[in-house]
Amino acid sequence: MSTLTRRVARQVQSLKTTTKLKPKEPYRRLSSSVRHADQHQKQQPTQPQDGSRTTHFGFETVAESLKESRVASVFSSVASSYDTMNDLMSLGIHRLWKDQFVRGLNPGTAPSPSSAKKGWNNLDIAGGTGDIAFRMLDHASTVNSDPYTRVTVADINPEMLAEGRKRGAATPYGRERLRFVEANAEKLHMIEDESIDLYTVAFGIRNFTNKDVALREAFRVLKPGGVFACLEFSKVNNALFNEAYKRWSFSAIPLIGQIVAGDRASYQYLVESIEKFPSQTEFRDMIQDAGFLVPGKGWEDLTGGIAAIHKGVKPAR
Repeated sequence: MSTLTRRVARQVQSLKTTTKLKPKEPYRRLSSSVRHADQHQKQQPTQPQDGSRTTHFGFETVAESLKESRVASVFSSVASSYDTMNDLMSLGIHRLWKDQFVRGLNPGTAPSPSSAKKGWNNLDIAGGTGDIAFRMLDHASTVNSDPYTRVTVADINPEMLAEGRKRGAATPYGRERLRFVEANAEKLHMIEDESIDLYTVAFGIRNFTNKDVALREAFRVLKPGGVFACLEFSKVNNALFNEAYKRWSFSAIPLIGQIVAGDRASYQYLVESIEKFPSQTEFRDMIQDAGFLVPGKGWEDLTGGIAAIHKGVKPAR
């Protein structure tokens, strides 16, 4: 048994002993779950007769005005077990993906007497628990000997932010280099135009109501030459591997969520949200449409496409 597998098993056992189970919810059999995913993959939201705009909430079609509160409810439910959730959804590999994501961005710059700039100003969106922010500050400090780079962690969910603040208190970074703010990625009014060096979002953008609006906000707040970087679950690029991964996602993950956290519905939404997220090519095109220059093909697949890293650069003037 691998270290990551043992870690997941320990976390599952811990949740079993500390979480009071809710009444069981009905669930689909394995084969029907995968079939249900395939049927919904290409469906688009239908327009209601009253003319209000709709969007996806997993496989449901809901009014745009309702999605934000329903997503908030999901993440309020999973905030205290967020790492375990990602362990289950990625088979524990999300920690390695996050390490690779941050290494590739190489945040921070060694101080130089000839440079007036002191550190990077980074914005981590939907980063409530601080997972990416802590990695960026660790990298800047230890790899680039940069004691000035700072990160603002923005999240729409107060419970996720509370978890991040609690974890942040155990780091050496304090308020000078680490800040937590409650904010909607589509309305970053507290962030000035062209003030951010690096904008990151990891495993969050698929939950946004209007991804194109959020991408335009990212473009607005980034400095010319600044980088947009996204780590997100994506589309597996091997048919046999994809079939196995779908079976794991749609059958095992919601069931484990029901067993260990008494919350099948939240975990069911999370796997459905992955299925509804655009393909690598589609999301790359969305980044370009927001005004970014995309290096190379625009993304890097991780573990056969279970996840992907996307990057865009705001053109320099």
